[in-house]
Amino acid sequence: MTTVQAMGRPVPAWRSVLGRLFLRRVVLVAAVLLGGVVALALVWPALSSADPSAIDISARLQPPAAAHWAGTDELGRDVWLRIVHGARFSLLIGSVTAAGAVVLGTLLGLLAGYFRRLDAPLMRLVDAMMSFPDILLGIALVAILGPSLWNVVLALVIVYTPRVARVVRAATLVLRELLFIDAARALGVRTPWILWRHILPNLASPILVQLTFIFAYAILCEAGLSFLGVGVPPEIPTWGTMIAGSIDYADRALWVILYPGLAIVFTALSLQVLGDGVRDLLDPKLRKAA
Repeated sequence: MTTVQAMGRPVPAWRSVLGRLFLRRVVLVAAVLLGGVVALALVWPALSSADPSAIDISARLQPPAAAHWAGTDELGRDVWLRIVHGARFSLLIGSVTAAGAVVLGTLLGLLAGYFRRLDAPLMRLVDAMMSFPDILLGIALVAILGPSLWNVVLALVIVYTPRVARVVRAATLVLRELLFIDAARALGVRTPWILWRHILPNLASPILVQLTFIFAYAILCEAGLSFLGVGVPPEIPTWGTMIAGSIDYADRALWVILYPGLAIVFTALSLQVLGDGVRDLLDPKLRKAA
């Protein structure tokens, strides 16, 4: 069924789901903030012909004003334009990292949770990777791979894959012992089909929640790597490289790091709150308690 009854009229199921998701105002505010960031990243560069990398030494370190909404940096570049332009790279890194970590982590978690022989070796590898702090493991991987945008993405995928693998493995261990899985085996259903058709759909809730969390973690970790000088190259204006490049001028022009920092904080916080809302929506126990 794609509709539900409400006040005698059919209501689309998607509208009912969104209504329950946004029942908490803080989740609605987080969704609006995140949607605004994504919209600016996609739409603003098409509406404005200004070059975010244009250097104007005569306008360096100017405070926020009508000409420059967020001021200018040490090279006279417009901070607002660079934030909007850099949002595309920061969101790209976060989204690709989250997607890659979810795909690889789900695969490892399914194999470890369903096949007992693979559980011990795979989980020992996952435990070894999770024993390192995220930022430290990221620094080591980027140092090995080299500083580039896609190498940073690859490093972050490796860093966050174990998180998803642990969650998926725990859920798979429970699912594989349920009666409907035993019935499928008894009927001669092949293992790949059981994993794809019967187990994976029941993992949608934890996977979706992990997707939003890792999205936020990746943006924060990329900013940390760039700040330490081992992340994305400085010529790519991510929010992290903006802060790293302007930190020496923060005592004279606080806005050069304030606004990129606020962009990171609000985007990551919105993703975290939205992930909490999705978890509450998909978990029957939490939904009932709420």
